[in-house]
Amino acid sequence: MFTPAAAVTLNPPQQQVLESLARAGTTPQLLARKCRVILLASAGVPNNAIAQQTGLSRPTVIATRACFGRGGVDAIRQRQKRKRSRRVLTPELEQRILDTTLKTRPPDATHWSVRTLARHLGVTRTLVHGVWQRYDVQPHRVERFKLSNDPRFEEKVRDVVGLYVDPPDRALVLCVDEKSQIQALDRTAPILPLRPGLPERQTHDYKRHGTTTLFAAFNILNGKVIGSCLPRHRGKEFIRFLNQLEKEVPADLDIHLILDNYSTHKSAEVQRWLKPQKRRRFHFHFTPTSGSWLNQVERWFGLITDKMIRRGTFHSVDELERAIYAWLATWNEKPKAFVWKATADVILDKVRRCKEAIVKN
Repeated sequence: MFTPAAAVTLNPPQQQVLESLARAGTTPQLLARKCRVILLASAGVPNNAIAQQTGLSRPTVIATRACFGRGGVDAIRQRQKRKRSRRVLTPELEQRILDTTLKTRPPDATHWSVRTLARHLGVTRTLVHGVWQRYDVQPHRVERFKLSNDPRFEEKVRDVVGLYVDPPDRALVLCVDEKSQIQALDRTAPILPLRPGLPERQTHDYKRHGTTTLFAAFNILNGKVIGSCLPRHRGKEFIRFLNQLEKEVPADLDIHLILDNYSTHKSAEVQRWLKPQKRRRFHFHFTPTSGSWLNQVERWFGLITDKMIRRGTFHSVDELERAIYAWLATWNEKPKAFVWKATADVILDKVRRCKEAIVKN
């Protein structure tokens, strides 16, 4: 239970100034409230009642009374500054923030956050955030990589990248691969549509209605795609797709195919298919082992997956394939080629630096 505070004693000039400030329309609202606090306190009104009448908190009422007791009317008219013990960012503190971020881990997590590091070092999170921004440090992010152990890595990189940056004359360069095991998934309940404030919602469980494989050839010149859905992805199906390419590509053009090292692309059936004289215009270029990221069709597969397959609902394989062909037709109406900018030297240098970093660690 609070003991009532003693009434504030005012002399006539102070009373007159406080009443004038409290009534004046040009007085800032907070100052007018503080003047009312002192006037009510001089009338013996308890602090709780003053807080209710002025709309201020009880601690603010007490602080206003104390401020008036120290300096009178002039004291409450001045803007009060909070006393904060702010640490200045010195070179030593900046280096400590960086070293802690880069060389240590918190005991209960895999990486530091702005707040956990600020608490650990006894500084503000704004200070930590400023240092991270200055040095582009992002502990919350992680990127994945995979190094190829292909003994012909450099040779294959230069071969494939050479086709991208300087394609041969009188030839068509196609990035070819298959996206296998595309599932025709049907949700177990109807999808709830998008609404203001609510995303589209679908059940986490689903029904499988079979799979299909999409064979695709991405034209690096204009971005058009030749595609075909087949039930499996064996050498037999790959040859069917090669026959389709042979028909659709003008006979006077050589065909350079960029492929990964999947066994289907190198099978005995495919080698026999290539032997006839009329198929001498086909040239296979293989990406390095674990280097399928060099194949531009993989990026196109990512687009069709994100924009159509992943969130699609299909009641049969036929429905799935019709949707794929429709999306493919729409893409080919306004195709978009991917601009390859990295030279072989840039890629090889980056891989070299990555290997050196692994050795050091």
